[in-house]
Amino acid sequence: MESESRQAGGAPASDHAGTVQAAERAAVLILLALLLYGVVRVLEPFGMAIAFGAFIAIGTWPARDALVQRGLRPGLSAAVMVIVLVIALVVPLLMMAPGLAEQIGTVAGRARAALENLSPEAPAWVAGLPLVGEAASRGWARLHGLQGGINALLAPYSGQIARLLVEVGQAAAGSVVQVLLALIVAAMFWTGGDAMVAQLRDIAGRLGGAPGVAAVNAAGGAVRGVAWGVVGTGILQAVLMGGGLAVAGVPGAAVLGFLTMIFSISQILGPLVVVTWGGAAAWLYGQGDMGWAIFMLLWGGVAVSGSDNIVRPLLIQRGSAMPLGLIILGVFGGLIAFGFLGLFVGPALLAVAHGLLKAWQGARRGDLPG
Repeated sequence: MESESRQAGGAPASDHAGTVQAAERAAVLILLALLLYGVVRVLEPFGMAIAFGAFIAIGTWPARDALVQRGLRPGLSAAVMVIVLVIALVVPLLMMAPGLAEQIGTVAGRARAALENLSPEAPAWVAGLPLVGEAASRGWARLHGLQGGINALLAPYSGQIARLLVEVGQAAAGSVVQVLLALIVAAMFWTGGDAMVAQLRDIAGRLGGAPGVAAVNAAGGAVRGVAWGVVGTGILQAVLMGGGLAVAGVPGAAVLGFLTMIFSISQILGPLVVVTWGGAAAWLYGQGDMGWAIFMLLWGGVAVSGSDNIVRPLLIQRGSAMPLGLIILGVFGGLIAFGFLGLFVGPALLAVAHGLLKAWQGARRGDLPG
């Protein structure tokens, strides 16, 4: 009977069951939201370390694969990678950290004073350089002609630029713990990365089919493009600069190498790399070391600055190219948003977004990358 199909409140049984089911789903969604919120809060202090660790793992994945292919287990390969990176990154950072900001401020002040005291004529040894002496003399005269305009242009901002460099140095000195945490995260990726990638591709394939898998591959290629073409070139130039300065006996070689890395990664400050090794050559000449001054000019022009024109395109071709404007926005935006490590994570995040967009466009055209 109809009266038996209704509950005490007069509502049909089916409506009551639907209401209960909707309430249960709402409760489950609320619990899932609370769980997700708790997970985010727990991982939030380590967010930058996780992002930087993933950046390191993706960028160095070919080296890890090479170790595995030589017979090392993934765990042992991860241990070797961690030891190498601790020696290459953490130890130098610990050595420079105590006085890094102060040394950067000193170097910036000396560079500004050297620019203000630039002589109108090139030294005789510059004009006497084989093959490039005449062009170097003309460039020197042109630089001196622009000196007043450059000084007038930079004068209102010189203090801000110096403070920015000092703040970067302070942030770098304070990021040692984050770098160590990032290496731990990277070791986790190196150890179980194959399974993680397989699961990620499986999830992407279930959600988006072939375009989803292509998007994951494109994101990885974009991060490798930034890691190798931008950060890798910056680190290479820093090592070459620091090594050349140390051999020539220039004081503060490690700090100048660190600044070279910052200038190179930032892209827009790239011309200051030339100013760095050119200023070192001028300082050596002022100290009466003619031979080392010539060495510094040749080393800086061929090895340091030349690597930017030769190595960077080769490294970028192995990953995924990214517009220069996005790299600049990623570097400075990441620095402002996340601090020193944002120099690396910022362009990587924009590279992932750019790679995903390209993969989506390829899927719309039916042209799916591998």
